Amino acid sequence: MTGVKELIDQAVARIRPELKTAPEFGIILGTGLGGLAREITDRTAIPYGDIPGFVRSTATSHKGELVLGTLEGRHVVAMEGRCHLYEGYTAQEITFPVRVMRALGAKALVVSNACGGMNPQYAGGDLMVIEDHINLMGANPLVGPNDDRLGPRWPDMCRPYDPELIKLAEEVALAAGIRLQKGVYVAVLGPNLETRAEYRWLRGMGADCVGMSTVPEVIVAVHCGLRALGLSIVTDMCLPDALQPANVEHIIATANRAEPNLTKVVRGVLRRAKL
Repeated sequence: MTGVKELIDQAVARIRPELKTAPEFGIILGTGLGGLAREITDRTAIPYGDIPGFVRSTATSHKGELVLGTLEGRHVVAMEGRCHLYEGYTAQEITFPVRVMRALGAKALVVSNACGGMNPQYAGGDLMVIEDHINLMGANPLVGPNDDRLGPRWPDMCRPYDPELIKLAEEVALAAGIRLQKGVYVAVLGPNLETRAEYRWLRGMGADCVGMSTVPEVIVAVHCGLRALGLSIVTDMCLPDALQPANVEHIIATANRAEPNLTKVVRGVLRRAKL
């Protein structure tokens, strides 16, 4: 992490003049989920290319802007689109914005994604709150010398997702009549989807859904002291004995249809959370 603190300071110096008040929440919006960023009021958008240390998103439907403003009366900083390991970036590069959010003053991180469902009790369009994860990406953003100014050498991961925020998300969903699953997210490198044998293996190790993001950001959130809440949209079912070829357009369309429910949950959590 040599030089990371100095690069964080440069990014903060670029962003802070655009801030009216320090953010309480950082938000990362994944595939097909950028609509929530448009609901942020008093908004200022900064392209990633204008911020030191930020890399550009090349993934489909990821706009690539950092949005500052207010949502449900809470000051937020939101990534409208994320970057992935499969784009050729390092784990340190794709998680750098999380460190910047923390340096700007954020106390909690809400991270969303689109995923494939492997639990047969799930259905396309369901939301899932992440209670735990499995890292099979072959990378960890904490590898290398540790800068104690950023976090501890050996961060504890017994509860990477904040139990109070999980409970609050469940309460918000129940009150709104939204079906919210709770399960384990497994992160793989990508960009190809999995074989039938791989889905059987992943399900057998205890995963409920699979994706190509989120885990690196949450590892860094834990490292730098952010409370984390993870929310997934199940965009397609990955049942090995009934597997059909994936369709990216269908995945994005499913994410877009489920986005209003995700938005309700996120807004409810922001409205009621005590940080």
